[in-house]
Amino acid sequence: MRYYSTKNKNHLASLQEAVLRGLPPDNGLYMPEHIPAFSSGEVQAMASWALTDIAFHAAKKFLAGDVPEEVIGSIVRKAIHFDAPLVSLTDNLHILELFHGPTLAFKDFGARFMAHLMGWLVRGDDRKLTILVATSGDTGGAVASGFLGVEGIEVIILYPSGKVSPLQEKQLTSLGQNITALEIEGTFDDCQALVKQAFLDPGLSEKLRLSSANSINISRLIPQTFYYLYAATRPQLAGSPIVFSVPSGNFGNLCAGLIARRMGAPIEHFIASTNVNAVVPEYLGSGQFQPRPSIATISNAMDVGNPSNFWRMAELYDQDPEHMRKDITGLAFSDEATRTAMKEVYDRFGYTIDPHGAVGYLGWKTYEARHPGKRQGIVVETAHPAKFTEVVEDVLAIKVPLPSQLQAVAAGEKQSRLFPVNFPQFRTFLMDRV
Repeated sequence: MRYYSTKNKNHLASLQEAVLRGLPPDNGLYMPEHIPAFSSGEVQAMASWALTDIAFHAAKKFLAGDVPEEVIGSIVRKAIHFDAPLVSLTDNLHILELFHGPTLAFKDFGARFMAHLMGWLVRGDDRKLTILVATSGDTGGAVASGFLGVEGIEVIILYPSGKVSPLQEKQLTSLGQNITALEIEGTFDDCQALVKQAFLDPGLSEKLRLSSANSINISRLIPQTFYYLYAATRPQLAGSPIVFSVPSGNFGNLCAGLIARRMGAPIEHFIASTNVNAVVPEYLGSGQFQPRPSIATISNAMDVGNPSNFWRMAELYDQDPEHMRKDITGLAFSDEATRTAMKEVYDRFGYTIDPHGAVGYLGWKTYEARHPGKRQGIVVETAHPAKFTEVVEDVLAIKVPLPSQLQAVAAGEKQSRLFPVNFPQFRTFLMDRV
């Protein structure tokens, strides 16, 4: 399959170019030439398939012809050796737990798959690949873990100073080896802008072999379709329309869900649940996309004021907001409402939910009240609550046990370099590494 730029459908790239380059030269985003679909029979059969079976067959839809089948199988087995359980709070409300990977966040699906795919794509090449990644929290840790020690690949992570949780920061700064962390004196949007400028700089492209591990890279989105296909085909949900409420920041997760739906996942509707950084809900209301500087919240991984993957969403709907509204409802919530939701979920169901999942819960609760009927709601829980102990323990007045993965990280030493929002200085930093 070939991949085109959202800014120019005539710009076509191979899988290898799209994945290793990350961004097209015109600053668009790569999209598959077509969305491959499962037959109705295959979708019905998924009810008895394990997550890894679904992952293998979905990956083949995109990679067949470019990657041998046995290699696809190996990538899936190495990348996804953890579950994505569906936890039922009521007969029609379920939590899709995506935090059972090594860094306890949904980003493990994309980062680990991407790392193993890139490792295969650069095999035998003596040129070093430099991965640039901007993170608002969980992406950095997942990418650092996924790429740690991968031969021939160096990772440089940019994160906003003071705007990620302490444990998130330790996950992306304490590993060393081929992982370098830059603590940027700005917002996530500033980090993302520096990464994009680097890709568009001709001088850097000549000297360095650059790629991205953000959800701007198509190889991050492909594996995120796996868990939507898996959750939507669980036998206990059969017979009722399914609605996903997706906590959203840079919108890669929701975009992957939309792709999974077009592949055949039986999903009726999506809720784009955001914090006060509500540019996409506002677009769905007004038809105008108006990015702005992000605002810091307790659901910090969603603090994005100019979400990159909006343009992939717009491409899927031919730039037509009315068309998009039929499939997506956008809802935004304050920190105060998020805290109330965390407490409500704990008091009513005995379930500890993190701030991002709480925003997703609010989205489902609001949507259900507006659209009563027999539906199955799935709230996407993107991170383990222990990654946000300060907020969770303050709101719920409980002690959150640290999983073993976080205990090891907490004891690690932070290794990062404080950096201004200054592209010439960042460019010099990169050139000095040649």
